[in-house]
Amino acid sequence: MHDIVQDYYGKQLQSSADLQTTACCDISAVPEWLKPLLSNIHPGVLSRYYGCGLVCPSQLSGCRVLDLGCGSGRDVYALAQLAGPTGEVVGVDMTEEQLAVAKSHQQWHAEAFGFDNVRFVRGYIEKLKDLPLEPGSFDVIVSNCVVNLSPDKASVLEGVKHLLKPGGEFYFSDVYADRRVPDDVRRDPVIYGECLGGALYWNDFQRLAVAAGFTDPRLVTDRPLEVTAPELAARTGNIQFYSATYRLFHLDGLETACEDYGQAVIYQGTVPHHPHFFELDKHHKIETGKVFPVCGNTWRMLRETRFAGHFTFIGDFSHHYGLFAGCGSVMPFETGQADMDEGACC
Repeated sequence: MHDIVQDYYGKQLQSSADLQTTACCDISAVPEWLKPLLSNIHPGVLSRYYGCGLVCPSQLSGCRVLDLGCGSGRDVYALAQLAGPTGEVVGVDMTEEQLAVAKSHQQWHAEAFGFDNVRFVRGYIEKLKDLPLEPGSFDVIVSNCVVNLSPDKASVLEGVKHLLKPGGEFYFSDVYADRRVPDDVRRDPVIYGECLGGALYWNDFQRLAVAAGFTDPRLVTDRPLEVTAPELAARTGNIQFYSATYRLFHLDGLETACEDYGQAVIYQGTVPHHPHFFELDKHHKIETGKVFPVCGNTWRMLRETRFAGHFTFIGDFSHHYGLFAGCGSVMPFETGQADMDEGACC
């Protein structure tokens, strides 16, 4: 699979126009505040961009950031502007041709930005522990439509956990399926190269994330994908694919369900580019100045991460009130009197 991916992205694709699905390059998802940053990136880098979503999380000033599968470096150079001169962005990729494009424009970007805070490392994202990267040294790790291309996704997540600081975050976009992709579809080199063949069934991803120590994966955005090439659509059949962005926090001791401790937060409106509200994930849009009740996990995702200075925190963990209403969990037991005539048993 590594050979297939390196050939497809290094030799077969010459620009994003060569792609045969809508898995990548959704320009409509780019917010207005990010577009000026992208306009500062060299056209030679932009033309070789194959991402599937937005991986520029907020509050990156001074942060150390790692981009997995950085390709020609579009996201690295966007993140570099957000991290600023006191931050650092490292890009990792296994494809020589892509890295050559990224490195060839490094000096151009340093002059355009007024600082040089990026570097590139060749290597495999399944072997992050073998690369010259210090354990527990990154505030944020991102990846844009790359994890699906890996034949060993569990090792990728384990390596990410190894490199993140406590309270650090893996913020990444990728492709998922509504069912497990059959072997004959998964082995097709074009479908695999188009980021569909290696797509995980969404529930299998949840299990892998939890096994790697990311107990409470948070879905940020998602959209259905269209297989636009008729011959590829015929091969993928009824499988529905989605591009989705998740955030996984390196916080030990998160609970497997959303538990209610009577906690709340108040967003101060101070995260850059987000004066009116802050969106932690798809279900937590926190309005500025308003008391916002949260579960224990959400409280910790804000209190013990780089976002702590932007919130006022109410409550602690001294009292437990059961499951947090509306967080996707329900008590499995009947709330009324059981019908004894049914002969229920243990």
